[in-house]
Amino acid sequence: MSDTVTDRFLRYVVIDTQSDPQSSAQPSTEKQKTLGALLADELLLMGLEDAHLDEHGYVYATIPGNVEKTVPTICFCSHMDTAPDFSGTGVKPRTLCNYRGGDIVLTGDPQQVIRASDHPALRDQIGNDIITTDGTTLLGADDKAGVAEIMTAAKFLLEHPEIRRGTVKLLFTPDEEIGRGVDKVDLVKLGAQFAYTMDGETAGHVEDETFSADGVQITILGVAMHPGFAKGKMENAAKIAASIVDRLPGNMAPETTAGRDGFIHPTGIEGSMEKATISLIVRDFTEDGLVAKEALLEGIVKDVLSGYPGSTYRFEVKQQYRNMKSVLDRHPEIVDNAIEAVRRAGLEPVRGSIRGGTDGSRLSFMGLPCPNIFAGGHAFHSPLEWISRQDMEKAVQTIVELVKVWEERA
Repeated sequence: MSDTVTDRFLRYVVIDTQSDPQSSAQPSTEKQKTLGALLADELLLMGLEDAHLDEHGYVYATIPGNVEKTVPTICFCSHMDTAPDFSGTGVKPRTLCNYRGGDIVLTGDPQQVIRASDHPALRDQIGNDIITTDGTTLLGADDKAGVAEIMTAAKFLLEHPEIRRGTVKLLFTPDEEIGRGVDKVDLVKLGAQFAYTMDGETAGHVEDETFSADGVQITILGVAMHPGFAKGKMENAAKIAASIVDRLPGNMAPETTAGRDGFIHPTGIEGSMEKATISLIVRDFTEDGLVAKEALLEGIVKDVLSGYPGSTYRFEVKQQYRNMKSVLDRHPEIVDNAIEAVRRAGLEPVRGSIRGGTDGSRLSFMGLPCPNIFAGGHAFHSPLEWISRQDMEKAVQTIVELVKVWEERA
């Protein structure tokens, strides 16, 4: 069994680990445990005696420290599941060696093309080896790249005892893609003081800020009536719901925003003339911005319902995660050490924000401050997903250098 980061990555992506938002189980799909069991076995073979997969689908392991001085215990974390947005069954990875530029036509579906004009990051990949799918599934670089990188770095550290290190914890989680990645994590058992998710995109990036996120469900209760006798009486809940979605501001959608702009995004609408529901997600980098968007949304609902006197609504908000920057700013050494590790790995560090969230968002508010480090993947959740071998190798090097930095600065 070969154990380069690329070998590991190719071994892991062919295992179907899609999570399921409709399932109430933990993990949401049993097939995630297939990868978890493999990881636990590989860690045991490395000599990590406490490596195990628990009943909730989490993999834990410890790389013991080898110095006498007190060094903070850090953790590296990645999620094993892939997104339900696109099929993850039957992944057929393809490697394009020595990429020379231009578009990449995917062999399984020639209609799927990774266009250089749409993926400017490809400009930095000339001469590198690009891994893609065949175009019929997603790849799973989000976040099996992070998993492979952590596993490869762990083996490297164990094979090089001359590298001085404190205790390092490893954590692989299920269900991150459906917002439940740390629901059942045991932080006492994990025993780390600080952590890093390896779940970012472009090489060199370290992210210490995420969206704050809520889910909103709007339930419309209309007035049902036989359509033959409905004049002046029926109030069709499905039409009311459609009117609300139609009134959402066009400049406040994912497809029209970038940078630090938040959005209101309908993710589903269903129902009948009697009852209809709209599911939405609301995102902003500030708490005030989140509250303002939700007030705007409820204002639209009230305005639309004013034309339907017999109908009522329910407006339910569920907190999903919060911007981790408020926690990480209290521990600047966590990001400072990551920036130094990226620099030592030969990359130009870029500190930024995520237009999304990671397991680290919730871990930070659970008492385990946790920024995000690049894993190297691009075009997540789609058949155009791609990653380079060289960027994964740089992520492995960054992990190793980060372990060194924490020991040196302790």
